[in-house]
Amino acid sequence: MRILVVEDQAKIADFVKKGLEEHGFVVELARDGNTAYELACEEPFDAIVLDIMLPGRDGLSVLRGLRDKGNAVPVMLLTARSELNERVEGFHVGADDYLTKPFYVEELVVRLQSLVRRSSGQGTNVLSAADLKVNILTRDVERAGKEITLTQREFALLEYLMCSPGRVFTRTQIYTHVWGMHFDPGTNLVDVCIRRLRNKVDRDFDPPLIETLRGVGYRFKAV
Repeated sequence: MRILVVEDQAKIADFVKKGLEEHGFVVELARDGNTAYELACEEPFDAIVLDIMLPGRDGLSVLRGLRDKGNAVPVMLLTARSELNERVEGFHVGADDYLTKPFYVEELVVRLQSLVRRSSGQGTNVLSAADLKVNILTRDVERAGKEITLTQREFALLEYLMCSPGRVFTRTQIYTHVWGMHFDPGTNLVDVCIRRLRNKVDRDFDPPLIETLRGVGYRFKAV
């Protein structure tokens, strides 16, 4: 999952970024409200972790602006423990959840996973297709009862494809979402990762679930 973390305190921002990355998230940081708003309007994120007290536009202003533009990305507010009015206003503006400081990264991880599942219509921690099962919390993967070991990047790619079965993703979309970087036309990272993932989840099983649309991209078969 690709997450935008908006926090002006460098120590907290770096702590959150490191913690989320250790759990397999791709993280982009913004240190002020103006930068956060521009990023959220221009790039796709699965969720935003948004501090309320920010330089430039404050967090509630950023959130209000996104909702006014029809941007429904899940937003988790970070608030001071005593600021009840801000939390209430945040929900009125369109926040999906809030977390009070200080907090544990483990709780943030679970809440973000829950937000993204709800926003995508998933009601379970387990993604499944044919005889493939993927637990996005424990990161366990098995097919036909056989345990499959994936790297962090392979898992992120599989989760990304499985969350939208039948949808075709271009290499640019995959690269931006899974690697968290702007696409380099000269790289073959996506193709290499797809090939390795297929060798693990498709090669010895039937039916194959990861499809190539030549000249377009890849998709996970809707079964």
